[in-house]
Amino acid sequence: MRCAFYTRTGPAADVLVIGERPDPVAGPGEVLVRVRASGINPADVKRRAGWNGMAMQHPLVIPHCDGAGEIVAVGDRVDPSRVGERVWMWNAQGGYGTAGRAFGTAAELIALPAEQAVQLPDAMSFEAGACLGVPAMTAYRAVFADGTVEGQTVLVAGAAGAVGHCAVQMAKAGRARVIGTVSNPAAAEHARAGGADEIIDRRQEDVAAHVLDLTVGKGVDRVIEVDFGANHAVDVAALKVNGTIASYSSTSDPKPVFDYYAFANKGANLRVIQGFAIPKAERLEGELRIAELAAQGDLRVAIARTFPLEDIADAHRAVEAGGNLGNIVVTL
Repeated sequence: MRCAFYTRTGPAADVLVIGERPDPVAGPGEVLVRVRASGINPADVKRRAGWNGMAMQHPLVIPHCDGAGEIVAVGDRVDPSRVGERVWMWNAQGGYGTAGRAFGTAAELIALPAEQAVQLPDAMSFEAGACLGVPAMTAYRAVFADGTVEGQTVLVAGAAGAVGHCAVQMAKAGRARVIGTVSNPAAAEHARAGGADEIIDRRQEDVAAHVLDLTVGKGVDRVIEVDFGANHAVDVAALKVNGTIASYSSTSDPKPVFDYYAFANKGANLRVIQGFAIPKAERLEGELRIAELAAQGDLRVAIARTFPLEDIADAHRAVEAGGNLGNIVVTL
């Protein structure tokens, strides 16, 4: 099979190689998937780059955790009727803090546990399906980890990002009022298209003051946070008493120091979201909810750009550059 791989961490153009590897075989409890699209997430490029001292976890790595394609074979203990099924995949290659799997979705074929290949809704393309494992599931967990948001006000930081865009749509489907923060007019338009009720330009406005104005001084029930290290002071200032900050990243400061008593005075809750560590029951609920939302037209995955496998280094650089209104996907 053709695939992309690396044997050392570093810049994308220096370490990513396009080549051939032996075709994988579905073992017991596994399915073999013909990959049609491979989604790239920030975690994938951080792992390849050796971000924050991250070491190689395997001698050779085929990158990317997310992907979509068709099941072409099954191993023992897997229903053979699954052959031909369109699927999306999650956690196909490793996770933070564990050795995880060596071989991800940047390949023509992948063998992985059957439960990690989920039936792809008919309403979704392979490219969209390749963006469900991390962006959509992280958004689901961030929005609904503590129950319903019906009647609540939710602040989505980075509402035009891959996770943020899904979170806006999910919170709206959950009957919440949604306020989104963005950094430019194009991002504002993208967030509005996702259903955000109000938009705040974080570079031009005082986010906390604007939120308090919009909520008549009460603050929001929940914050979906893309960068806790950069935004925790704003988040707690905009939070309602006993509200929750659900943060799924802290890229700008991996070891943030925050004002304990600013949180304590609000009785604030901090929930850290890790897409690689979603409990099984909640993940299954999320898979069902994603399928329902897609079927209803309430979840639309934005694709910013697609790249062929040969240009995977350019695709990684596009993710690292940021500012994409949608996901970056490699097609095979």
